[in-house]
Amino acid sequence: MTPEVRYQMLRPAQIVARRTACPTAYIPLGTLEWHGVHNCVGTDTLQAEGMAIACAQAGGGLAFPSLWYGENRSERLMDATSRDREQIAAGMGLPADNFRPERMPFAATEQAIHYHKLLLHILAEVESLGFEVGVLVAGHYPLIDHAWAAVLQFNQREYAKTGGMLAWAFVDYLLVRDQFAEAGDHAGGWETSHMMHLHPETVDLSLLPPKGQPIVGAGGKMAPQDATAEFGKKTVEATVSIAVAEVKHRLGNRQLYRGHGCCLQEGLWRNDTSQ
Repeated sequence: MTPEVRYQMLRPAQIVARRTACPTAYIPLGTLEWHGVHNCVGTDTLQAEGMAIACAQAGGGLAFPSLWYGENRSERLMDATSRDREQIAAGMGLPADNFRPERMPFAATEQAIHYHKLLLHILAEVESLGFEVGVLVAGHYPLIDHAWAAVLQFNQREYAKTGGMLAWAFVDYLLVRDQFAEAGDHAGGWETSHMMHLHPETVDLSLLPPKGQPIVGAGGKMAPQDATAEFGKKTVEATVSIAVAEVKHRLGNRQLYRGHGCCLQEGLWRNDTSQ
């Protein structure tokens, strides 16, 4: 039977038991964004959530509720900045002007700062709940930059030097790009395969045009028409394996990741003969 690892679904004693066994928290980050006519708009967040849950199931720890909101809505968003933005808006039954920067109450830089503060606040909240390693799992690719910035600052607090929680962040395709030539895309075969594995009910490949024809708001090295649940399972499991190894090494060697910029180091576990 697959263990329940979602923090919000567990009773206090269950949380304490899992946290004691492995004091790691995974926090999925995503957004609501167009992912082609064949995928749901929650694709990014659902991928991050699925990987967070899989990590906790495979390596221990708990998966926290996903963060769907608060990211920069004026930059690095298909609906707002893509070359297909007008077609995307039409596909959503919306005026393209809805996504113009002046429609937002805050400028792009302010939005980025607000999100940075929100991530710091979330990490501090997770730390207060007794975890030793907190992992931000970015589903929307631009969020990895915000996540890295947040963990770098979080890990340099004075309290972090004397026993506070160690923070880390990852995005799936960067962990496995040496294994898969197709790694990373937007609504292409990579992400669509993930969704066919994690949430097959949300994918409808029959809505796609014949292979080779343009697809609104989607692209990558692998055509979405070639996506399969089997490939999605393989790539998710590969990502989870590396992420769990990274977390395990951080739990056992926290001092190696405390220096300036050191928390972003990855792969140290590969040369650790004690693992």
